[in-house]
Amino acid sequence: MVRLTESVLASRPLVVLVGPTAVGKSDIGLQLARALETDLLTADSRQVYRGMDIATDKPTAAQRQEVPHRLIDLVDPDESFNAGQYRDLALQEIERLYGERRLPLIVGGTGLYVRTLIHGLCDAPRADQAFRASLLQKAQGQGRYFLHAELAQVDPELAARLHPHDEVKIVRALEVFHLSGRRLSDVQQQHRFAEQPFSVLMIGLNRERAQLYRRIDERVEAMFARGVVEETAHLLAKGYGRETGAMKGLGYQQVAGYLAGDYDRGEALRLLQRDTRHYAKRQLTWFRKEPGLQWRLLGEQDATENVAAWLVEIVHSFIRNLDQRRLPNMPASLTREMESTS
Repeated sequence: MVRLTESVLASRPLVVLVGPTAVGKSDIGLQLARALETDLLTADSRQVYRGMDIATDKPTAAQRQEVPHRLIDLVDPDESFNAGQYRDLALQEIERLYGERRLPLIVGGTGLYVRTLIHGLCDAPRADQAFRASLLQKAQGQGRYFLHAELAQVDPELAARLHPHDEVKIVRALEVFHLSGRRLSDVQQQHRFAEQPFSVLMIGLNRERAQLYRRIDERVEAMFARGVVEETAHLLAKGYGRETGAMKGLGYQQVAGYLAGDYDRGEALRLLQRDTRHYAKRQLTWFRKEPGLQWRLLGEQDATENVAAWLVEIVHSFIRNLDQRRLPNMPASLTREMESTS
């Protein structure tokens, strides 16, 4: 159990556990939250949608009863949601936990949510829904690569970093340029996410590539066994079409193609396994650039409870150092470099 003293609270401590999909962070985070007697604050851009449970691998009802999971089931699939909204809600949860002298624990794989929470938002204009709608209408008529080509004209640096299918980020970049005349890459460079509102202990979990990919393949197979096809069909029947932003996420996009007759069930499973592996690589690329993140490479022999117990020790050391008003001095074992997964 961790109850924060006034001196530690003044440092605004925050523990963040990140890593690629299927690495095991959810189960480890659950046990860590239970040991610390705190809530688990999720940083997952897909779990914010209500009714989208299997493909997003949301915690079960039993897990949520055991440890409260916050920042999930926030909006319907056809509602917009962004990193700024996430930050606002996460800050409310963090302040509530501070008021209860409990340690906030963030667990998730959406790097932008984590970075925005820790370092703040860059000074970019607010969303313009009418302009976004016009862009999406053009994309429907001229193909999804049209928007990426438009971005390459105004912000080639950012276009080179974004996949043509990353519609949400491309639209946002075009919107910023339209409203301000500034390239989003320049706005981000000037901001550099420089705010430091917390004292952060950030730990990244990873596995050998072959092991991680095997776990991804097994997770996708489990999703099909648990009913991801039926869940997708239910969402489509409720009027959330394939063009809905949330339905373009992993799982729903591939299964919707199967339900539309584009390919068979086996191909849908294969595509989802492939695309999830690609997503995990992008997550790792993002987190490798995160300053101050310390890695732990997990092996087959690392039981969940043992990793959680190790993390509890690290957290206690982190809190003790804050209480003594010293910068955290992490054990050397925490800084082991992960193996390349590229």
